Amino acid sequence: MDEENVTDKEELLPKRGAMSVVWKYFGFKKSDVDQTTIICKCCRAKVVAAGGNTSNLLHHLRHKHVLEYEECMKLRSASSSTSAGNDKVGTATQNSTQTSLKDAFTKGTAYDKKSKRWNDITNAITFHLAKDMVPLNTVEKVGFKEMIKVLDPRYVLPSRNYFSRTAIPNLYQKHRAKVEADLATVRHFSATTDLWSSRSMEPYLSLTVHFISDDWVLHSHCLQTSFFPDDHTGELLAAGLQEALDSWGLSEHRLVAITTDSGANIIKAIELNNWTRLQCFGHRLHLAIERAMKDDRIQRAVGVCKKIVAAFSYSWKKRRDLAKVQDELGLPKHQLTTETPTRWGSRQMMIQRVLEQERAINQVLTADKKSRHLILRWQDVEVLEAVNKVCGVEPTPGHTDALSGEHYVSVSYVKPVLHLFNTTILAEEDDNTELARDVKRNILAYLNEKYSEADTDDLLDIASFLDPRFRTTYTKKENVEHVISRAVEEIKSLKDQQQDPLPGPSGAAAAAAGPVAPPEEKRKKSLSSFFKKQSTSSMGCSGETLSEEENIKMELRAYLQTTEVDSDADPLQWWRCYQANFPRVAKLAQQYLCIPATSAPSERVFSTGGNIVTCHRAALKPDTVDRLVFLAQNL
Repeated sequence: MDEENVTDKEELLPKRGAMSVVWKYFGFKKSDVDQTTIICKCCRAKVVAAGGNTSNLLHHLRHKHVLEYEECMKLRSASSSTSAGNDKVGTATQNSTQTSLKDAFTKGTAYDKKSKRWNDITNAITFHLAKDMVPLNTVEKVGFKEMIKVLDPRYVLPSRNYFSRTAIPNLYQKHRAKVEADLATVRHFSATTDLWSSRSMEPYLSLTVHFISDDWVLHSHCLQTSFFPDDHTGELLAAGLQEALDSWGLSEHRLVAITTDSGANIIKAIELNNWTRLQCFGHRLHLAIERAMKDDRIQRAVGVCKKIVAAFSYSWKKRRDLAKVQDELGLPKHQLTTETPTRWGSRQMMIQRVLEQERAINQVLTADKKSRHLILRWQDVEVLEAVNKVCGVEPTPGHTDALSGEHYVSVSYVKPVLHLFNTTILAEEDDNTELARDVKRNILAYLNEKYSEADTDDLLDIASFLDPRFRTTYTKKENVEHVISRAVEEIKSLKDQQQDPLPGPSGAAAAAAGPVAPPEEKRKKSLSSFFKKQSTSSMGCSGETLSEEENIKMELRAYLQTTEVDSDADPLQWWRCYQANFPRVAKLAQQYLCIPATSAPSERVFSTGGNIVTCHRAALKPDTVDRLVFLAQNL
């Protein structure tokens, strides 16, 4: 190949009648009327190609311009499906492949609505609408229709009515059947519940359930967000909760505990149903801090904080000036945070942010004569710093967040966290001001009082006992024997319950659960079976058979004597590995470790409901809200 550099940068003309895509990278000067001298568009070098053969041209690209060569090969592969490798077949453009008559008719034919492709796309759109809480009128919008048309021109998008009346209800029924099938195999479960009012002021009652499956995975399901127009009395709420469990085939006798806030009507409803109730740790801590804040000095300082935040929230000029001062002082470019009464720890977040931006805030307010009365005094700063140190973003709300998870064990952490509050986090220190000491004392007094109630204390003790990370570490010494005795009695009770058949799935749930295996035929005992040795676990040192209670106690002692488990370990993973060693204790752990420490699951349900019942969707019917919340939470 003969190459010569060309310095002339004039525009090159394409080869007349060119068939190969390789000519995209080569051309001819305007003055070369006969097109005899081929020039590379990339490096302006002359390339010899006798008789229009493109081999030298490809050779040049391969050795001089690797990226262009790879692009050229892709274009060649795409441009000719019938004669790959022949550069002279096709057209001079990238769309050189001829379309067969059959393909041309097929491309213009819409999918049959019974075809797999049409159903797959429709199901994907339905999933998107439900999971992402997208308004159903999205399918009628021009942009969405255009996107679907570009993605697959043969797909005809159904109407909004189809999705609202057919697709969404079908998806709900299908997924409800799956959840019912899961719940049909559950021996014990816990729950959370709460009341909520939508944007249109319609009241709803939520119910979530939590259980640990046989493979030691903690499952969480939102069962319903049901319309509750009746008076919110304890009696009616009790009946509503029982009806909710019945509608899902759940027996209240299998309910280990229900976690709720401190609403008087909810508490009364749980008492009327005679259910075990665990008070939400998040609400308790929030109330403890609220009570500790009832001091005139704190109220004044917090009031100033609120006014400052409001002043900056409603003035774009102040926010602009704040950003400039933040740059000058090298402070983080954070906006001020507003307190939200229903959000745990939001007051502490507001205080922490005001303290962080104190210098910038005062500088902006000083420059504005009308706002100088809002400048933080040193007395207020001292009070806010004391409050922030005791109840700031770290560490107390941090523990609330950690205890609010749904997919990991949380109930066994309550005792250790309370111990940590008493011994470290809220313990009085030498450098504490008298105000800080008072706040700490008040928080601890409230928490210790509420969690010293006998039923709650027993529940938390048994939960911590069944967590291999803690066992009896955070149980009072005088209560250890009581906890072990309770464990023995409950394990014996569990054995009796296992003789009872589980309530089987019905209807759609039975179909989702699959066929039931036929019972095994009874085999006649062989003579040798009478001479089989009894398991060593049920034999004493002298060879005597131990009673069931003695076996349970022996297993509990062995469990307590196992090596220490790291505090970062997952207790469910531990039980998955060791359930064969402690089968009786494992069943009890499966029962209690599913209890949520907070009612955050119900709070999340209402957050989902708020994202569905927006100002643009305020007219949604209650049944539709229930279905959409269920799908958004469980898909």
